[in-house]
Amino acid sequence: MAVSRSKTLAFAAIVIAALLHISAAQTPHTVGGNAGWTIPQGGESVYSNWASGNSFAVGDILVFNFAAGAHDVTQVNKADYDSCSAANPMMTSTTGPARITLNSTGEHYFICGVPGHCSAGQKVTVNVLASTTGPSPAPRRALTPAAAPTPSTSPVAGDVPSSAPAPTPSTSPVSGDVPSSAPVPSARSPMTYTVGDSFGWNIPTNGAALFQNWAAGKDFMVGDILVFNYTAGAHNVAEVTSDAYTACTTTSPISLDSNAPSRITLTTAGEHFYLCAVPGHCSAGQQLSINVTGAASTTPGTPSPSGSTTPSSPAGDVAPPSPNSATSVAGVSAAAFLSVFVALLL
Repeated sequence: MAVSRSKTLAFAAIVIAALLHISAAQTPHTVGGNAGWTIPQGGESVYSNWASGNSFAVGDILVFNFAAGAHDVTQVNKADYDSCSAANPMMTSTTGPARITLNSTGEHYFICGVPGHCSAGQKVTVNVLASTTGPSPAPRRALTPAAAPTPSTSPVAGDVPSSAPAPTPSTSPVSGDVPSSAPVPSARSPMTYTVGDSFGWNIPTNGAALFQNWAAGKDFMVGDILVFNYTAGAHNVAEVTSDAYTACTTTSPISLDSNAPSRITLTTAGEHFYLCAVPGHCSAGQQLSINVTGAASTTPGTPSPSGSTTPSSPAGDVAPPSPNSATSVAGVSAAAFLSVFVALLL
């Protein structure tokens, strides 16, 4: 019996150690988080700040989310990284999402090889450390749980309920709970909407659905203002007709603005169509269609939230898989085996 128990404990310890090792290896890191691999509004610091908040080990995987045809991932040496040169790449991937396994320690340098993108901040460097193993199994020593405190048998004055009966809730309606009259409609002031909220006016990683979902549910009125945040020289904002919007063409735009950030006041009711006129950007999903109603006058309820004051989450950021979701399963399994291990010890 003792021999069988020892073998069982040894097997459990080996399984737990293996699971902890697996959980520590091959961690996926989504570069840029929810923003993905695109031209950042804040410049190079966006990706350097992202990298500084992560730990990279040999065997980990970098995931670059981008729209195929709009960006790429090019690994270069430090000199080419500093000069934003893709003339001598170590490797290049043009299909998004790109998954790159970190096979060696040291610093690794990645840029977007599309002209102008690296100089606009689309570059990242990561420092890779040697792979680590999981912690050693718990020592084979049973711990005696602390005895629970014995409740006092003497009554405490504060614990004895008052003899006075609890007040009976009134069944009659309270006058303050029922409004005496409907609220008086107030004038609705023009609102400012930041297109795409924190994501900004960039190429979305999930296509045109990001901006469509952002516009859905918003109440655009004449007098409201659209703010397009983007990096100057990397994008622009063109208002076009419905046909040009569908065909992604800007041969005869209604208006074209390349001064970031672009602020466009909605002066007429009806449908308005916007896209980025940089070749390939519209077809990759950088386009927006909104419906504008009459001038702001009264609104009989809660006013529609402004995109600039209470930004909603961009559709591209909704429910991405957690970078550590793959390892969390192994962690749960390890916890289960650890419980069995402790139970056997007891």
